[in-house]
Amino acid sequence: MAVNENLPETARLLAIMRALRDPETGCPWDKKQTYASIAPYTLEEAYEVADAIEQGDFEELHGELGDLLFQVIFYAQIGQEEGRFDFESIAKAMADKLERRHPHVFADQQYISDAELKRNWEQQKQQERQSKNNANQSLLDDLPKGFPSLSIAQKIQKRVGRHGFDWPSLDGVINKIEEEMAELKQAVANQDKVNIEEEIGDLLFAVVNLSRHLDFDAETALRKANRKFETRFRQLETIIQTQGLSVDTANLEQLEQAWQQAKAITSSLSI
Repeated sequence: MAVNENLPETARLLAIMRALRDPETGCPWDKKQTYASIAPYTLEEAYEVADAIEQGDFEELHGELGDLLFQVIFYAQIGQEEGRFDFESIAKAMADKLERRHPHVFADQQYISDAELKRNWEQQKQQERQSKNNANQSLLDDLPKGFPSLSIAQKIQKRVGRHGFDWPSLDGVINKIEEEMAELKQAVANQDKVNIEEEIGDLLFAVVNLSRHLDFDAETALRKANRKFETRFRQLETIIQTQGLSVDTANLEQLEQAWQQAKAITSSLSI
């Protein structure tokens, strides 16, 4: 049975989700889903939103945002079935949080600088973390375990940095990268595999810190680097094939020449 198309679109979407989860007439796939089973799809949809934004494809973004909204609708329906929460309670909690974290907009509080505003924001978040669980005493409590490692590193640095645990200037960050690189070289020279892995981690952590200090998102920067490499390597494969070769049969010098050609071609296309 079709859902009433005259409903406001949000209400219609919620009604469709209820129909999909109906125990008797619903979709077999939708009925068997749980929070855990749809979580990977949520991450996938979030990345597709980010990718559409990076590509500047706003038509695609429109659709991807709908897909991401559907994930929230799905969780809300499961929560409602279990008597835990529903879409309205999710929206109310978000609205309350936004008003609480923006007293300079929705109350009479004023801040004299962006730094003071950021400090208050972090204090509010820390108070909320502690109110949820008295055990949440550390600034690093409740970090999302499922985040990509680069994102977690940046979140850790950002959180502690707001409380003064940070390099005062970019020079200190760059010096730290050089220090970690030197330690990695020493570990490699010593052929100490355990220490090599640790030093690689330290170097990556330091580079993420540089990205943060320069106001770039490390995860986004690496995704763009991955995309750039993929584009250039595909171009390299095309160049090699025109020479009657393949990546496997070409020697290192031929591959290097093809790579430089690929870089020139893709650079001219602003890739």
